[in-house]
Amino acid sequence: MYQLVRKYLFQQDPEEIHEKTIHALKLAEESAVGKRLLKMMYGIKNERLETQLWGLTFPNPVGLAAGFDKNAEVYHALAAMGFGFVEIGTVTPQGQPGNPKPRLFRLSEHQAVINRMGFNNYGAYLAGKNLIDYAYSDAPIGINIGKNKTTPNEEAASDYSKCLDMLYSYGHYVVINISSPNTPNLRDLQETQSLRVLIRAVREKAAELEMRGAKQKPILLKVAPDMSDEQMHDVIHAAVEEGISGIIATNTTLSREAVQNHPRAEEMGGLSGKPLTERSTEWVREIYQEVGDKVPVVGVGGIFTGEDAYQKIRAGASLVQVYTGMIYQGPGIAKQINKKLLELMAKDGFSHIREAVGVDARK
Repeated sequence: MYQLVRKYLFQQDPEEIHEKTIHALKLAEESAVGKRLLKMMYGIKNERLETQLWGLTFPNPVGLAAGFDKNAEVYHALAAMGFGFVEIGTVTPQGQPGNPKPRLFRLSEHQAVINRMGFNNYGAYLAGKNLIDYAYSDAPIGINIGKNKTTPNEEAASDYSKCLDMLYSYGHYVVINISSPNTPNLRDLQETQSLRVLIRAVREKAAELEMRGAKQKPILLKVAPDMSDEQMHDVIHAAVEEGISGIIATNTTLSREAVQNHPRAEEMGGLSGKPLTERSTEWVREIYQEVGDKVPVVGVGGIFTGEDAYQKIRAGASLVQVYTGMIYQGPGIAKQINKKLLELMAKDGFSHIREAVGVDARK
């Protein structure tokens, strides 16, 4: 059904379709009947998929990555659609329009997307207002935070701390995003010393807020796929030493090797989708081998099917996230993936999804 609808949708501007989708989900979310229909059509519940991490219960390991619900407008509807967790954002302290349009491009032949959105969002204050009832969500809500485009890297820690100040009372976990390629010089913050300074500032702000009564939350770090092995290992070790609770691997890539013959290949921005599947899975495996079970890994990048998700889980991901896959596979992707995970687990003799985590990385 969705494949037929997709032909029509793909004839239209991708950002306009995204805005219409958000509007439709808002309408569904505001209606008890609409939300119930979403659960009936796309929901899935099975104790074998339930995952416990950081004191949180994830109904299943398949989440929606940041970038879709930038302003925390439809996370209830998305949780009703079968996602085991929903990450909102990226949110910056002040609202900003992002980069000039057009800034979102489909590469359908490669099941890929190039985006240079540039952290377009309404700002932390309005995101906080939208998150006021986050506790009533059917799944954990993550808050992905970043810095404003005009903030120099020397003052980046201040921006992340401001976001935390306004948003730490909401959501179930926080993600430090320093890996988007669409904010100038943002990825420079992955340099080891800059990263240590940033994480310390964020954790100090969190401790200050906890002293005032805020509930302690896990703080995760989202990393880029375009570093060398040595750089990645330095980043992971620094993050773990500074007390990061989890690693999200990976963000979009600047590489165009897999799509070099496509007419859109030269568009600036981050590439996501199928071309990133193998690379992100490799990073999940290497990171898991570095940190083992001490710091959970969230695998993201090129997940379209249950097999894709299972590969990342076997490589070491305790949770996985999709986004581009939903564009190509449709709104039922979480249910489809989870049903396939149950089949693959049974085939391999696993009684619970946690038993599959890292089995290939430990070989």
